Amino acid sequence: MKKLIFLFILVSTTVLGQSKYQKDFNEFWTIVNENYAYLEVQQINWNKVNEIYKPKVANIHNRNEFVSLLENVVNELHNGHISLNTNLNSSNRIIPSGSDLFVQKVGNTYLITDIRMDHPSQKCGLKPGMQVTKFNGKKIDELLPAFLPKYTHTYNAEMLDYALNMLFAGTHDKKRVITVLENGREKEYQPDDTNIPPQKINLLDFKIMNDNTGYIKINNSLGHDELIPAFDKALDSLSHTGKLIIDLSETPGGGTSAIARAILGRFIGKELPYQKHDCLETKYKIKRSWTEYVTPRKATYNQELIILVGHWTGSMGEGMAIGFDGMERAKIVGTRMAGLIGAIDKFQLTETNIGFQIPTERVYHINGMPREDFKPGYLTDNIFSTWKKVKELFDI
Repeated sequence: MKKLIFLFILVSTTVLGQSKYQKDFNEFWTIVNENYAYLEVQQINWNKVNEIYKPKVANIHNRNEFVSLLENVVNELHNGHISLNTNLNSSNRIIPSGSDLFVQKVGNTYLITDIRMDHPSQKCGLKPGMQVTKFNGKKIDELLPAFLPKYTHTYNAEMLDYALNMLFAGTHDKKRVITVLENGREKEYQPDDTNIPPQKINLLDFKIMNDNTGYIKINNSLGHDELIPAFDKALDSLSHTGKLIIDLSETPGGGTSAIARAILGRFIGKELPYQKHDCLETKYKIKRSWTEYVTPRKATYNQELIILVGHWTGSMGEGMAIGFDGMERAKIVGTRMAGLIGAIDKFQLTETNIGFQIPTERVYHINGMPREDFKPGYLTDNIFSTWKKVKELFDI
């Protein structure tokens, strides 16, 4: 009798658990289906995604397994702007915030094309231009399928870039071993063994370069309201300079439009549009679109303005770059940006309380170009060539 009772409890618990995870999977799929602004743009077969993953939920027995499954589903959307608010020790670091390398497929090889300054990969000696052959002892081609969409076997550049950079960001629980080809021989680098002492990171840093050029670097703080008075103080102290550089190359976490508009407003003398939005409302997909404006604020800085961007300029940082460009207020110098699509909203699943974010609005340059397609007017290959270009163009 005891065995029968135990078996009944075990079966009941399993059935209830499967029902809970199945319900949340259905809810997740439906929320994305009804609210995600880029299914058509990215040509994602979301019905096929449902067919692939829904049967797998029957084998889910605990929360950790369900989180892993949702992480795989997120990979189908192949963009760093989609993420869960929870992770496991075995989870991948999210990109671009959790990455410090930018790796791309060039022909039949994989190359480091950019590197994040003052982060482990750069500190351990890895450099742009290096050809990578293995990650944690395995060939790249063996590992990429884990991050590539399953609804298709035809992969575009965005899918490959996403998969490669998720791979090289690594997981929370394992140190990375990156094998590169040097002088015809393989050499291993271990960035996570690099000793970088903890240091206080300011909201921003600023200084004067070459006597007449101001420099303000925003340190991934576009989501902190305190950045506004800190920026005002920095800009006011540099108001006498003949040129100003605003460095957005370290803003992978994005931020809020209010903070962006506060900064943009210090550089214009009249109200100007800085980005466009659109979204589809109701089950009938009724389009709503609008233009967002910047209003002048406090004393205006009228001198020459240079904006630095890169692969770790994400979301609101990208919005600021296209805003400065659209207002014809600055020269934009750098690589392609992170390409984080749209403006996000946050949701939470009913049964497991797992939260996630997806882009629900498309965002555009005021000329109508999708934000993710924007290229700087002065396009470079990596952070080193960005600074070289700045010095050449602006005599800094």
